[in-house]
Amino acid sequence: MNSFAKLVVAALTLTSVCAWAASGSSLEERIKPVGESCMAGDSCAATLQVAAAGEPRSGMDVYDSKCATCHATGAAGAPKLGDVAAWASRMPKGMAVLHQNAIKGVNGMPAMGLCFDCSEGEIMAAVDYIVEKSK
Repeated sequence: MNSFAKLVVAALTLTSVCAWAASGSSLEERIKPVGESCMAGDSCAATLQVAAAGEPRSGMDVYDSKCATCHATGAAGAPKLGDVAAWASRMPKGMAVLHQNAIKGVNGMPAMGLCFDCSEGEIMAAVDYIVEKSK
């Protein structure tokens, strides 16, 4: 390596070291975890249980925050909200079947629509909301 290349490498190294030192963050700060896990039995899980024990959300709230991910776009073959033709073949099965399909899963829809913080009652309210908007 010639002397000019050595000078360039030294300058780049010095610049990097100075930039790191000027950032003011320690190594521990830069490599700390981004988030934390919360397992049943941990103190953080009590907070989740309190939130889940509150008033049930309305069907519209559950749809807007959970179900719309698939039912607004038709992802994985989900019948879209308001698509009368898509829901016409499902409605004759009755609400009890639609509720159970949403709770237990059917075809491309996983159980509870992957809503890990929904109660069965909230899922049924969301189904009721979707059906009402799709008649």
